[in-house]
Amino acid sequence: MQDIILDEEFRALLPALDNETYALVEKNILENGCLFPLVLWDNILIDGFNRYEICTKHDIPFETVSKDFDSRENVLIWIIANQVSRRNLTPLLLSYYRGLHYKADKKIIKNLGGKNQYSEVKSQNETKAQSLSTASRLAAQYNVSRNTVLRDSQVAEAIDVLGEASPDAKRNVLSGAAGITKKQLKDLLSGTEEDITKIAVKIEAGPLERRRTAGSAAASDSEAAERFDAGQSPLETAVKRLTDSFLSKLRGFSGNATVTEQREALKAHITELENLLSQI
Repeated sequence: MQDIILDEEFRALLPALDNETYALVEKNILENGCLFPLVLWDNILIDGFNRYEICTKHDIPFETVSKDFDSRENVLIWIIANQVSRRNLTPLLLSYYRGLHYKADKKIIKNLGGKNQYSEVKSQNETKAQSLSTASRLAAQYNVSRNTVLRDSQVAEAIDVLGEASPDAKRNVLSGAAGITKKQLKDLLSGTEEDITKIAVKIEAGPLERRRTAGSAAASDSEAAERFDAGQSPLETAVKRLTDSFLSKLRGFSGNATVTEQREALKAHITELENLLSQI
C-alpha cells in the first residue's frame, strides 16, 4: 500500500461526518469497494480522508491520483473550492472558507513567468491595494460584498487562533456545536492568550451562552415579549426595523431624489444589513 502522509492542517479543513453518515459511507465501501480515488499532492492526502480511514481499517484496496501544486496555499484553495462545490455548508463554515481563501490568495503573487512566489515586504499602500483587489475578486467569485470577505478573514484568523489553543474547540466551532457567533469570534482577536484559552476550555465543555450585547439589548423586556407574541424572532425584528427605516428614507425623497441620492441610500442600507450579518 502506498505510503500516504496525513497533513493535519489539510484534514482540519474538512468538516467531520456525523456518526450516521460515516456509517453509511463505511457500509457502502465494505459492500462495493472504494469507488473514488484518493487525491494526493506529493504523497500528502488532500481529498478522501474518510475513505482512507475506512479502507486502512478494513484492509480494502484503493486507487490514488496525484495533482501538482506550486505551494501549500494553492492546495488549500483547491480543497476549499472542492468543499464549497460539493457540500451544503453552514454560514459559519462558508465564512471560514472564504476567509482562508482570502488569506491564502494574499500570499500568492504570480510573476511574469507564471510561477507562484511568496510576497516580499511592500509599502503600506501597495499592500492595501493588493488586499482590496483580492477581496473584490473573491467577493465576485462568492457573490458577496468585499467587506464580507474582509470580515471573513478575521473570522478565519480567530478560528485558527482558537485552534492553536485547542483543536477540539476549533472542531466544535466548525461543526456548529460551540454556539459561537462571528462577532464573538472576531472579539477574540483583541483578547489575550489567557482569554482565548478560557474561551477554548468553555467551548470544549459545551455550547457558549448567547449573551446580549449593549447594542442588541436596546429593546426592553416588554418589547421582547411583544416580538415573540407576534411570532417574530429577534432577527426578523431587526431586519424589519432596517427595512422600514430604508423605505421611510425613500418616501422622504417624495419622488425628487437624484440617482446619486438613491444609490447612496441603498448603499447605506446594504451596509446596515452587513453589520447585522456580522453580529449573527
